[in-house]
Amino acid sequence: MSFSAAHPSSFLKLVIPLFLSCSIFFYPSSGWSKNQSFISLRDRIAAHQGASGAYVLEKGDEALLVRSWMVNNAEKSIDILTFIWSLDNIGMIATDSLLRAAERGVQVRAVVDDMVLKKEDVEILLALSLHPNFEIRIYNPVQTVGVSMAEMVVNVLTDFRRFNQRLHNKTFLVDSLIGLTGGRNVANEYFDHDQEYNFLDRDIMVAGPVAGSMQDNFEIYWRSELSRPIEELLPARRSALDQDDLQALYEEVHECAERLLAQIPLAQSILEEQDEKISRLLKQMVWTEDIWFVSDLPVKNIDKQGLGGGSIMADAVAEAIAEAREEIVLQMPYLIFEGEAYGLFEKLRQGIEVRISTNSLASTDNIAAFSGYWRQRQELLDAGFLIREFNPQPAIEPNLAQGLQEPEKSPIFVLHAKSLIIDGELLYIGTFNIDPRSAHLNTEEGIFVRNRQLAQLVEKQIVREMMPWNSWDPRVTNPNAKASWGRRFKLNFYRILPIVPLL
Repeated sequence: MSFSAAHPSSFLKLVIPLFLSCSIFFYPSSGWSKNQSFISLRDRIAAHQGASGAYVLEKGDEALLVRSWMVNNAEKSIDILTFIWSLDNIGMIATDSLLRAAERGVQVRAVVDDMVLKKEDVEILLALSLHPNFEIRIYNPVQTVGVSMAEMVVNVLTDFRRFNQRLHNKTFLVDSLIGLTGGRNVANEYFDHDQEYNFLDRDIMVAGPVAGSMQDNFEIYWRSELSRPIEELLPARRSALDQDDLQALYEEVHECAERLLAQIPLAQSILEEQDEKISRLLKQMVWTEDIWFVSDLPVKNIDKQGLGGGSIMADAVAEAIAEAREEIVLQMPYLIFEGEAYGLFEKLRQGIEVRISTNSLASTDNIAAFSGYWRQRQELLDAGFLIREFNPQPAIEPNLAQGLQEPEKSPIFVLHAKSLIIDGELLYIGTFNIDPRSAHLNTEEGIFVRNRQLAQLVEKQIVREMMPWNSWDPRVTNPNAKASWGRRFKLNFYRILPIVPLL
């Protein structure tokens, strides 16, 4: 078959205006060379002997810029753990950038979760993995990759626990030197670039020894028995591809990006400013030795009966909450209290203020998960929790939508950041939600840092998002009434199902 015509041609039809900002941040300059900001980062790490640098990425455009800079300056390796790798606008441009890095000799490795991969995207991921410098492994392939419908049914019936095991980590590492983690997957909506639906998200960029800890964790996932090379899962498709097919695909990816870039006269001048922007960002990094990375193991609870088992990440979050003496600030898109999470109630009894920012029925992307929170909402309010539910059309919307180019209608905005601040000093940013799925079924990760400057910076952002013009107070209004009839109907359906352990 001619692989070059299989899927890349479909993205030639993408909306050009939306690519304006995408291309700026992911497309590398034609003549690669290490820029001064990356050299400066190495010097900073050496100067802060033993300390690690940290910077919080709130805006989608800035998160794109940092990823582009990391890829364009990688010398040895790029390592990725991700739940979603969607080959939409952002995903295709990111893929082109990673492929170019591989072609100049950088070793690119990625572990991608199996569950939400699209069949047409799997074809391109397979081709990438056949490049000598590009390897892709699929985590726990029991639903999609190399699995027929009959096999999937057997898998869900014979091992329901494993069928629900998901890699929810989001790791992005370059040269074991600098890394990212947080809520962002590889897709438009995680970077404020979707015309209909965008996630309000947060990453933390770290450099130095803590990035080394992230690298050690990546190696554990890479070697795990649950991470399978994609070509081993698709032997027939792999055999059907020859070198001419692969080269035609790679060239088509590059040519498409080049044609798009040629239609954007300002793109090159903005690319030339990348080093200056990153240099300013690096000067704002906070350096500290009191920072650590935590992650679940890839085989988390895989051999346990039932859907419980707990986790390293759940214990780490519980330990952070146990430290609180004055105030706990939580921002979680999905919030369902069970097990050790009920320790928050004890904190309330000790006179500690607990403030929570979460999604409303109108904003959530997961009504099933919201149903678990909704069952507990009145109990939480009666106990004294200060809760605000996000408005999908917030007043801060113009700041969130910087990447959008005059959409026909205003998109919906959804909370997706997972953050915790204890006493304005201890900050957590990562992938973990306070819900049963994160505690028992998903593999999760995150960064903890004890630093008032960073903690209060994030707290200020969360408080801003909790303001009346951005969120609803369920004590004085019924946020559910702001949702569509269809959403309310689905909520009433999910709330009667015995699915809380899966939420």
